[in-house]
Amino acid sequence: MERNRKVRRVLAAMLAANWAVAVAKLAFGLLNRSASVTADGIHSFIDGSSNILGLVAMTAAARPADEDHPYGHGKFEAIASLGIGAMISIAMVELGRMALDTLIHGRHPEVTPTMAVVMLLTLGVNLVVTRVERHYGHQLKSTLLLADANHTLSDVYVTLAVLLSLALVWLGYPSADGVIALAVMVFVARVAYDIIRQAVGILSDTARLDVTQVCELTLSVPGVRSCRDVRSRGMEDSVYVDLKIEVDPQLSTAQAHEVADRVEEKLHAAYSQVVDVVIHVEPAPARLSKASS
Repeated sequence: MERNRKVRRVLAAMLAANWAVAVAKLAFGLLNRSASVTADGIHSFIDGSSNILGLVAMTAAARPADEDHPYGHGKFEAIASLGIGAMISIAMVELGRMALDTLIHGRHPEVTPTMAVVMLLTLGVNLVVTRVERHYGHQLKSTLLLADANHTLSDVYVTLAVLLSLALVWLGYPSADGVIALAVMVFVARVAYDIIRQAVGILSDTARLDVTQVCELTLSVPGVRSCRDVRSRGMEDSVYVDLKIEVDPQLSTAQAHEVADRVEEKLHAAYSQVVDVVIHVEPAPARLSKASS
C-alpha cells in the first residue's frame, strides 16, 4: 500500500509537469503553423493522459487480494503500461498524418525566437521528469513508472528533433518540418513496441526466473534429490514460483515438508522479488541420483 501511494504521488507530479509542457507546445505550434511542434504538443498531452491512466491503474492495483483475484490486482499496472503503449501508437499515426499534410500542401511554419525558447524550456522539464520517474521506478520496482519514464524520454527525443527542424526551417529549408515529423513517427513506433512487448510479457505470464538457476538453488538444499517443472510468473517486484521436488521416499510427511520449507526459504533469500513459492513434494524412485531434469 505504501509503495502504491508513492507511485501515485510521483504520477500526480508528473501529470502536472507533462500537461504544462503540452499546453505550451500546442499553443506555439498552432499559432506558428508548425506541424512538428504541434505533433510534439500532442505527444506531450498523451504523456499527461498516460499519467491519469496510471493513477487509475495504481488505485486498482493497490486493492488487496480477494475471492475473485486471489493473486491480487498487481496486473492492473501492466494493463496500464499496455494502455500507454497504445496511446503512443495513436500519437504515431497522428504524427504521420500531420507530417504528410505539411509536405503535400507545402505549408511553411513561422519560426520565432520565442518558440525556440519555449521548446528549450519544455525540453528541460521533460529531462527532469524522465530522471525523476526512472529513479522512483527503479527504487519502487514499478513497471508503470519505468514505462512512463520511457514514454517521456521519447518526448525528449521528439523535442530535440523538432528543434532541429526549426533550425533548418529558419535556414531556408521549410520541408524539414514535415520530414522531421516523419522521422519522429518512426522513433515513437519503436518506443510503443518496447512498452507493449514488456506489458504483454507480464500479462501472458512470461517466465520471470531462470529455470536452471532455480534448480541449482533447490538442489543445494539437503534432502532434495531432484527438481523439475519450475514455473514462474508475475510482475518485476512480485514473482510467483511453483516447482516439483523429489525426496527420499522413507521420509515422513513432516520431514518431507521440512525439506520443502527449506527450499522455500532458500528461494526467498535468493530472490527478493519472490512473494510466493508453491512446492509439490513427491517420493523419489529408488536409486535416483541428485540431478535436475
